[in-house]
Amino acid sequence: MQAAQARWQEFWEADGTFVPLDDGSKERRYMLDMFPYPSGDLHMGHAEAFVMGDVVARYWKLRGYDVMHPIGWDSFGLPAENAAIARDAHPAEWTYKNIETQATSFKRYALSFDWSRRLHTSDPEYYRWTQWLFLRFFERGLAYRKDSFVNWCPQDQTVLANEQVVDGRCERCGAEVTKRQLNQWYFKITEYAQRLLDDMEQIEGKWPDRVLAMQRNWIGRSQGAYVDFKIEGRDEPVTVFTTRPDTLYGATFFVVAPDAPIAAELCAPQQRAELDAYLEQVKKATEIERQSTEREKTGVFLGTYAINPVNGEKLPVWAADYVLSDYGTGAIMAVPAHDQRDLDFARKFGIPVRVVLETGLPDPAESGVATPGDGSYVNSPALEGLEDKAAGVAKMCEFLEANHAGQAAVMFRLRDWLLSRQRFWGCPIPIVHCPGCGEVPVPDDQLPVELPDLRGQALAPKGTSPLAAASDWVNVPCPKCGRPAKRDADTMDTFVDSSWYYFRYCSPGCEDAPFRRADIDKWMPVAQYVGGVEHAILHLLYSRFFTTVLVDMGMVGFTEPFTRLMNQGQVINGGKAMSKSLGNGVDLGEQIDNYGVDAVRTTMVFAGPPEDDIDWADMSPGSSLKFLQRAYRIAAEAQAPVGADPAAGEKALRQVTHRTVAAVTEAVESQRFNVAVARVMELVNAARKTIDGPAGPADPAVREAAEAIAVMLSLVAPYVAEEMWEALGHQPSVAATTWPQADPALLVSEQVTCVVQVQGKVRAKLQVSPDATDAQLTELALADPGVQRALDGRDVRQVIVRAPKLVSIVPA
Repeated sequence: MQAAQARWQEFWEADGTFVPLDDGSKERRYMLDMFPYPSGDLHMGHAEAFVMGDVVARYWKLRGYDVMHPIGWDSFGLPAENAAIARDAHPAEWTYKNIETQATSFKRYALSFDWSRRLHTSDPEYYRWTQWLFLRFFERGLAYRKDSFVNWCPQDQTVLANEQVVDGRCERCGAEVTKRQLNQWYFKITEYAQRLLDDMEQIEGKWPDRVLAMQRNWIGRSQGAYVDFKIEGRDEPVTVFTTRPDTLYGATFFVVAPDAPIAAELCAPQQRAELDAYLEQVKKATEIERQSTEREKTGVFLGTYAINPVNGEKLPVWAADYVLSDYGTGAIMAVPAHDQRDLDFARKFGIPVRVVLETGLPDPAESGVATPGDGSYVNSPALEGLEDKAAGVAKMCEFLEANHAGQAAVMFRLRDWLLSRQRFWGCPIPIVHCPGCGEVPVPDDQLPVELPDLRGQALAPKGTSPLAAASDWVNVPCPKCGRPAKRDADTMDTFVDSSWYYFRYCSPGCEDAPFRRADIDKWMPVAQYVGGVEHAILHLLYSRFFTTVLVDMGMVGFTEPFTRLMNQGQVINGGKAMSKSLGNGVDLGEQIDNYGVDAVRTTMVFAGPPEDDIDWADMSPGSSLKFLQRAYRIAAEAQAPVGADPAAGEKALRQVTHRTVAAVTEAVESQRFNVAVARVMELVNAARKTIDGPAGPADPAVREAAEAIAVMLSLVAPYVAEEMWEALGHQPSVAATTWPQADPALLVSEQVTCVVQVQGKVRAKLQVSPDATDAQLTELALADPGVQRALDGRDVRQVIVRAPKLVSIVPA
């Protein structure tokens, strides 16, 4: 087993079996797996994820397509930096050692990769172009800096995205997360929010519905209005966004986010100390916690009032943590009768509750339950007589615009992409900060800005980026004026690296651009992308954003980079996720050593549909191994010579073979790979029955079956398939042959079921020839014992025949 695996690995590499021709002689197909992070050797999750994509790539190649199936590594990231600190080493040492370990395991796992296109995002020749793309975004106003409160991990000493905070703690190290105000780089993804929504029509029905729903919810388009509230003692009004401007008459107070700059601006001097103390308290809570309806409401009165533009009422201005600084304008009008969080706050702090929608439900002031739905308008002079929400919203927008107090608007939940990271092992941001010139881009001919040689404790968290302490690196002349300046000391979020890597695969080694447009036009968009649903939002949304920007730059001609998306499930053990703490981990290497690569691959594919979780405790790679051994013996025992005419063979086996080919083709096309394996198993059993029967192993139908088994099995068990193909007398590789074609004549069933009814009740089911005549069917039906019992001696008045599937008998 080990020798065969090594032999075929060497052959595939020397032969270039999986390197695409790229000469236009065949239709191109781009198959892509989400590239791995080099955290160690491959694990069971990798085994499942990558075999699913490999089935698709191998199938397409056999169907005659020119397939590109590249591999690379998402090789920047915090784990490497932490490992370097612990080992007193450079992160590259840990990273590239793990990459080589994974590369060896990928080859052993028989994945049909084109290794000539291999890339690593931590290579200077790759991140040179990451920096180049950043600068193009910067030129277009899509990369900018601003001060903002961010999630801060005090242990890792870096910024965390909201998704990296779990139950108030860092998902990486478990430390309690705090808030910190930093000047950070952002990508203006919000400028593309509507286009990202609109373009999803192109991938409807091609991506999993739940992924599309998650992206739509993340972008979060809301229609409503901007409303301007004048503030006592202030010249400039404060604008809020609301989806329900029709409830303005029900606003009884005004709330700002305590961490928004507007809170400090509106706060009366006598309330400043209370606001500052409250702000420190708020910094300890995550945004998810702050938005929870279960959370007890807290807040501080700011000592000032806003003026409701529809009735002139004075509304007390509060700072409360359930309002977020970076959603909308960081301020809201509070309508407690019709919003539960507003109601909870009002009841706690004794603020009036005014009903403006009559819904027939109890008064929220008494019941404690807000009524957010639709109803007839009350206590709303401008909307009297209306009962329709759309009409109420439209009329209020007209009122606001006529009175120069607001206007209809659209708001998105999506926020700009925070990409600054205060760590070393990432792509440096190619900006120089000059006291006189400001933010100055590093000239293109000076890219890449390479990382300095820092290692060990020089990388340890100190509250600022390790790069800031590398004085020889950070201190440089300004590219514009030549005076002393400093490089930007942050690195980019690794999601930037992974937002464009699939373009680079198309132009490996390109030295004058990130990629060539001609290569992109030939290969892209990606025909099939495979990866976990955990990337449903960030990676996939960011990649779509990058692609749309590249369209605007004229670098690509499509907005959706991935035509189809397949999410694989998770490999669990005993009903639980594998983890060291639970002691339920399964070592992939041991499984391969015990059962072989093909048995592990077959088990993964046969376990269920790709999107389902696999519980390894319920799997039997030993059974898969026995099946593969039986399959090999079919080829080893087949005696008919190469080229023997299968038409001279046993018809029954030929029919099973061709029906199996048709069924497996349909199953693979619909990504029901487990069903495909099941059908091949049935063919193996049928072939064994023929070999052991009168026809024997010399029957040409056995060779036909064995060849079909080898080709179809090559999708999941390539080593065994290659051995079978060789045993059958063919030159390698089975991957270079063509997919078998089902003969329509052999798909026709020998017999069909004919239902016989007596007075409308089924009394018999007969197996008959599809060509049976009405007279033959009538004779067979009347002779059936069940029909005879039903007639019970009565004469037959009429026989209705619908050949070949129905005979209906009407007794006299």
